[in-house]
Order: sequence, then structure tokens, then C-alpha cells
Amino acid sequence: MRHGKYRFIIGFLAAPLAMYAVFVISPFIQAFQISMTDWSGLTPDMNFIGLENYDKLVHNDLFWQALWHNVIILLVVPVVTLGLGLFFAFMLNVGGRRRKGAAAVTGVRGAGLYKVVYFFPQVLSITIVAVLWQQIYNPDPDDGLLNSLLGAVGLSSLQQSWLGDPNLALICIMVVMVWCSVGFYVVLFSAGMSSIPSDIYEAALLDGATRGATFFRITLPLLWDTVQTGWVYMGIICMDAFAYVQIMSVQNGGPDNATQVVPLLLWKTAFRESSQYGLAAAMGIAMLIVTMVFAVLTLRFSRRERVEF
Repeated sequence: MRHGKYRFIIGFLAAPLAMYAVFVISPFIQAFQISMTDWSGLTPDMNFIGLENYDKLVHNDLFWQALWHNVIILLVVPVVTLGLGLFFAFMLNVGGRRRKGAAAVTGVRGAGLYKVVYFFPQVLSITIVAVLWQQIYNPDPDDGLLNSLLGAVGLSSLQQSWLGDPNLALICIMVVMVWCSVGFYVVLFSAGMSSIPSDIYEAALLDGATRGATFFRITLPLLWDTVQTGWVYMGIICMDAFAYVQIMSVQNGGPDNATQVVPLLLWKTAFRESSQYGLAAAMGIAMLIVTMVFAVLTLRFSRRERVEF
């Protein structure tokens, strides 16, 4: 019976695992093999050069600058996105006024409409979002929405060349990434909060707990697994950021490489400037390592005792 059970399980797992190995694991192995060659991607010649491409990366200042920008995005965007998502979800689901004859904990009126509004950026493609915000950041006071708005309210002194200023360009792109992602987490965390029994909140309020104490002592611990998963997912998005930078930035990573990120540098290395597929593959492997380290550290240091309800 035991052997029959194992055969039954293996029979179901064999096909999915084989597909995963072919379509996920195999490309990684091939990328590592290419990173050990001088292949240009344009000819069949592929000479083995060992770790030479990785040595070039170590001594490539532009690569380290791009990686640092990815790290900045990785440190800022998930914190802001998940923080806003938790705040808005908590206010929508628990922030309503207590009405006579109603439950102790209620959501705000029109919470469903607010969720739709918050979620709306998720139905737009990244390309549309990037082009839309590129026009919002347009430095022309007549065409750029942001500068036009500042001029209309008498704040012309705050008008900027938003994407053309090396000190502001990366910040502007991170704002767009937060705007585009926060609605998804509002809906995700709202779904998680709706599964928390209202009796727990009512008992806390009867004990005199404030909204802040309720959030940090009840809501956040019970949603921690969801927050942890969202953190890893946002980290993967931040290690990419290719489409935002490629579309919105000045001259693909400018000005003066102020918005350069590793995926964009990889793309230019492979397809635009020098056709160095081997070096580009080495950059991809470096990105894989950084992403895996981030995921492992996040899961390791955010681990806590599971709270049941």
C-alpha cells in the first residue's frame, strides 16, 4: 500500500516537475553556460573563456552603479508600497465610525468603490503607465500635467525637469512604481483582513485598545504571512524595473546614468551597443544571485511564530 501511494504521488508530480525543469531550470543552466563564453549572439562562434565575463563585471563601474540603483529601489519601494497598502486596507476595513446598533468594527462607507479605484492601475499595462507618467513629468509647463498644476496654484518655483534632473529622476520612477503597485496590496490585505473574526477586534476595543494598537497587535501579526509573501514579490519587481526605466528615463538610463538599472544595462549589452551575449548572461546570473539572496534573507529574518485564530 505504501509503495502504491508513492507511485501515485510520483505519477502526478512527474509531468509538472519535468515541465518545470525544461522551461525554468534549463534556461538558467543555459544562461550560466553562455556566461562562460565570448558569444556575441550574432555568430555560431562560441569560445569558452571561463570566469572572464564575471571579472569584467567586478571591474565595471557602470554595472555597480546600476546594481546600486536596484538596491535603492529594493530598499525603498517595497517598504512604501506595503506600508501604504496596509494603511489603506486597514482604514477601509476597520476605520469606519462605530454606528449605533452596528458591529464594533466596520469599514468605511463606499469601501468597495475605493478598492476599485485603488486597484485600477493594475489593469493597465506597465507600458501605458510609464507613458502616462512620462507625460505627467513632462517639463514643459504647457504640456506637463505636474508642472502645469504647480504653475496654476502659484508654485512655479517648484517646477522641475523631473526626469531630466539626475537627483530627481530615480525618485520619480520609484513614485510611479509605488503608485502602480499599491492598489494590488490594498485588495490583497483587505481580503486577508476580512477573514479575521470581528470578535477579536471587538474584544480589543472593549479593552480600550486604540486603532494603532489594534493594527500592530492584531491585524499585522495575523497578516504577517501575506506581508512576507508580498515583500518577496515586490523585491522581484524591484530587481527588474526594466520597463519603467527604459520608457520613462532620458536616453535609456539617463540623465548621466542616474536611473541605470541592471536589467536595462543587460539589454543594452546584449542587443544595443556591443552584442556581448556572454557578458549580458553574466549580468543575468548576478541578478539571479542577488534576487535569491534577498528572498532567503527576507524569509529568514521576517520569520516569526505563526499566530492562529
